[in-house]
Amino acid sequence: MKLRQALLAATVLSAPTAAMAQSSWLPTAAAQPVTGLYIGAGAGWNHLDHRNMTAQGGNATYFDTTRASRQGNIDFNEGFAGVVSLGWGFGNGVRAEIEGSYRYNDLDKLGGFPGRNGGGASSAFRNFNGEQQQYGVMANAFYDFQLPRWFPQMPIPVVPYIGGGAGYIWNDLDVRGTRLVAGGNTVDIDDRVGHFAYQGIAGLAFPITAVPGLSLTAEYRYMGQLQGRFDGQVRNPQGGVVSRGKFEVDQPNNHSAMLGLRYALYTPAAVATPVAPPPVSQQPAPARTYLVFFDWDRADLTDRARQIISEAAQNARRVSSTRIEVAGHADRSGTPQYNQRLSQRRAEAVAAELARQGISRSEMSIQAFGESRPLVATADGVREPQNRRVEIILR
Repeated sequence: MKLRQALLAATVLSAPTAAMAQSSWLPTAAAQPVTGLYIGAGAGWNHLDHRNMTAQGGNATYFDTTRASRQGNIDFNEGFAGVVSLGWGFGNGVRAEIEGSYRYNDLDKLGGFPGRNGGGASSAFRNFNGEQQQYGVMANAFYDFQLPRWFPQMPIPVVPYIGGGAGYIWNDLDVRGTRLVAGGNTVDIDDRVGHFAYQGIAGLAFPITAVPGLSLTAEYRYMGQLQGRFDGQVRNPQGGVVSRGKFEVDQPNNHSAMLGLRYALYTPAAVATPVAPPPVSQQPAPARTYLVFFDWDRADLTDRARQIISEAAQNARRVSSTRIEVAGHADRSGTPQYNQRLSQRRAEAVAAELARQGISRSEMSIQAFGESRPLVATADGVREPQNRRVEIILR
């Protein structure tokens, strides 16, 4: 890839980081892994590599007759790429999706077919024009990374991810150009050919907690395909067909840099149950406490944790709780500042699961205490499992 193209890709990918560092509405806590159905879309820059082509059949005979090489080449201007996707997150960083894509590049140069064996044929063309459009369907798999404790703390939340995919791409190639020799004949390729395709993806997601489930994405994609054979012809200045045949065109490698949005569709269904006021003489029910424990330096929910949260949600509806307290805690194995943020992430994870179970967030009081309220007193730096918890208290 040319230097200016690499710089353009780097600029596109780094732009959201620089812009969001100035935004006060972005959160400071890391996002939870995507769980359930999500949709996404992105658009940006597409670079199509230089491609060689070889005349075959009747077209090969034409170039042999005019004492020219059968080898030509095509170059394209920088273009556009866009994708839409529908996927599923498994809650552990793994995602799978189906993607539809579109890429477009204008023709920059048509060349090649130089003279050989002393022939006078030139590689120069004039009045060349054309384009390539690509339509694709791909199946992709991704892994979202939760940054470890030792990673430098980011001013904004960020989730790096990598992925890959395979599928089918339709290439619509439409190019033509007039040779300066051999009577000014025109090389004309206009055909659509489908191929197996594959891609590699690296990106960053920037969660926006003002809209739960919504993330801004910035990513680089490499897409490769198999070699293709396109129908083409050579026409004389009067429009008559001189030859027909195939042009075998090299694998079209695409390099794309895109910005996009991804939205996880986990909107909670709030349940409002009218509650008759208790008699004046009735004593308030005692508070019930449920403990949800976490692995070290993690804020994702285990299967056992989800069972406990489900039980708390069911009892909250059954006893008509007037207030649900969600309090996050951490052990003393990190800095107080980091543990405060970690306990907040744990509390938010539990609150999100309660909401998914039908508890309205307006009924919850969500707090984070860091390492200030241990269940088991320890020295600084000790990893204590019982202190890595969220308390759900039904009032």
